[in-house]
Amino acid sequence: MHTVWKGAISFGLVHVPVKMFSATEDKDISMRYIHKECVTPLNFVRKCLTCEREVQWEEIARGYEYEPGAFVLFEKDELEKLNGEVNKEIKILDFVQLTDIDPIYFQKTYYLAPNETGANAYNLLLEAMKQTGKIGIAKVSIRSKSSLAAVRVIENCIVMETIFYPDEIRAVDQVPNLPEQLNVNDKELTMAKMLIEQLTTPFEPEKYKDDYREAVLHAIEQKVSGQQVSIAPEPHKTNVIDLMSALQASLEATKPIAETDTRPAAPVKPKEKKAKTPKAKAKETVS
Repeated sequence: MHTVWKGAISFGLVHVPVKMFSATEDKDISMRYIHKECVTPLNFVRKCLTCEREVQWEEIARGYEYEPGAFVLFEKDELEKLNGEVNKEIKILDFVQLTDIDPIYFQKTYYLAPNETGANAYNLLLEAMKQTGKIGIAKVSIRSKSSLAAVRVIENCIVMETIFYPDEIRAVDQVPNLPEQLNVNDKELTMAKMLIEQLTTPFEPEKYKDDYREAVLHAIEQKVSGQQVSIAPEPHKTNVIDLMSALQASLEATKPIAETDTRPAAPVKPKEKKAKTPKAKAKETVS
């Protein structure tokens, strides 16, 4: 697994160095947007509509729109400073019962493994939480975002689950058309409770499957086996010449003419003898 974060759990004066790993993975089938006319994959470009050009990451700031069209800008280091203690610490504030937390608060789960020097402290916290049955409520900053978290135990692993702050949970009374009074028929209620009892069973997560994902994968296999595959066109060539192309062109340019020119050679004319000068004739006579 890929390490996503390194830091430590702290409770009281105890410091537990840990590494963080994602406990879950997205099994959704990734699909790209395609231009149907030419089967070209579409890219999303960070383009400035005013400057009419693509914007590089180093040119980008973060901005809060406090009025339409009016922004307060922040650089990355400014936000990191405002985040306060942007340290590598999972600071446990309280210990509570797991049943005290409604599932609506839970976000994402991470496994925490002991760092090279934290095995003893890790084992101590793990066993203490096992025997007390309590979970820790902590604060943590991951990727410059502050979050609440629940620290608990699964088997022999300490697990951290990020949870929403209370003001991030929408009130139930915002949901429209909820009943004001619960008026139900007693006989129907009795039958409904009997049905619930009949369907009650221990939770076995392995028996539940993503039917939609399996159906999409099966449809993909059928389309591939049936040759229902669309090929994207070749990308337009640019003026960029790579090193191998440049070397090949240089070799072609330096080949002898005899190798590159296939036309028949022109006949060679015999050289004409030059008339000897008087001095040359005199030398021949002396010799």
